[in-house]
Amino acid sequence: PVLGRCAYFVERKKRFCKMIPAPGRRFCGEHGQQEEENDRKRIPCPLDPKHTVYEDQLQKHLKKCNSREKPKPVYFVQDINAGLKDVAEIPEKQVPISSLSKEELENLIIKLKKASNGLELRLKEQILSHQALQEALDDPKNGESAFKHLKQQASILGNMEKLHLLGPGRCFVEFGAGRGKLSHWVDVALQNVENVQFLLVERATTRFKVDGKHKRRDSIFERLQVDIQHLCLNKVPILEKKKLPVVGIGKHLCGAATDLTLRCLVESYTTCCDGENEEPAPKRSRNDKAEVASNDFADNESNKDSCKPVAGIVIALCCHHKCDWTHYVGREFFKSVGLGPAEFHYFQRMSSWATCGMRETTTKASTSEENKDQTNDTEEHEQTLSKTESGSDTLQGILTVEERKEIGCLCKLLIDHGRIEYLQQRGYKAALQYYTESAVSLENVLLTAVPSPSLISEPTT
Repeated sequence: PVLGRCAYFVERKKRFCKMIPAPGRRFCGEHGQQEEENDRKRIPCPLDPKHTVYEDQLQKHLKKCNSREKPKPVYFVQDINAGLKDVAEIPEKQVPISSLSKEELENLIIKLKKASNGLELRLKEQILSHQALQEALDDPKNGESAFKHLKQQASILGNMEKLHLLGPGRCFVEFGAGRGKLSHWVDVALQNVENVQFLLVERATTRFKVDGKHKRRDSIFERLQVDIQHLCLNKVPILEKKKLPVVGIGKHLCGAATDLTLRCLVESYTTCCDGENEEPAPKRSRNDKAEVASNDFADNESNKDSCKPVAGIVIALCCHHKCDWTHYVGREFFKSVGLGPAEFHYFQRMSSWATCGMRETTTKASTSEENKDQTNDTEEHEQTLSKTESGSDTLQGILTVEERKEIGCLCKLLIDHGRIEYLQQRGYKAALQYYTESAVSLENVLLTAVPSPSLISEPTT
């Protein structure tokens, strides 16, 4: 053992414990039970059995244990953005796609194509860039993976600029922020702009954060460690105080997180302002929803103390196979085209064929750095799919690789169109576009939304 360190050998790690024991002792507190003279008993912590504690100090430990339940922040409102509460509508456990008969699978595909009929199958390409990232894009020190992320971030900023969202007097809320890179580049792009603040929403603790390294001293960065499902933006103190227009952003916001984010921005944000955050609004028809949205926004304009609709939404979509009918915002659209929770379950699973339906034909030798980058870029979630779910052995002979890819793209488009209709019904001008090449990222669709001009005047820049 190393002098001054615990003398306990950790068999699992094949090394001695690195903790520093108390003066005069050979073992740290965790491994102190190894000392013969120590009669005190150590027991697993009831909050987290991965560590132990002296039995006679349990009550004292529970008050300071890192695994104890922390006090809820003021902006935590249980399930405010969760969506569906009617248990009767929640689908029962479905059988895997691989267990479906050929006839059942064909019927699903017929339903999918019928529901997609009339939708714009080829999205508009809007691959843009922004001067803020030009220096980084030209830096040869950046590897292939970093370069691909920079191209995506540059295009997101370019699309934000096109929508006049990069301006003074705004609060940029980055959902699923991770290290906060997207907010960092927005900050760089706004170097000569005043009165800007950033809220970075991330439920997990994150290492190597970049928001603490921004150069502008007058820009405010604040992290909100909370699940988007429980986030009431209107209760965030900094938003309550300044009441700046909100711009919601996200890069590769995974599956259901996109739906939670949309509801957080355009539904619960306004609901909180009206003090109606206990229950979601009752279901209405499309016309009713549009009328109510108009009235809500009109009321907000006349009431200085109420919050305004968000100034804009720019989200790079990702991992449709992680969507959930419970949280999905496009349920009314699905029902309008004769689909329900059962079809949604299969379509969200089949959506993965768009990005990994061709994986079975890829040889091990072709696993280049570029392929690894693409896999990382679409998140590790794609790899949680079993072979049968990604359309391999069981579907061989029924569908070709290209057919699976086409069906997967249709599923993604249908799910995303439900989100567009949801935003349109609430008075937003919403659109989908390709914001980067598929060679840069297989998840290359960007959702954008701004308040409709007939509903609210466009924010000045």
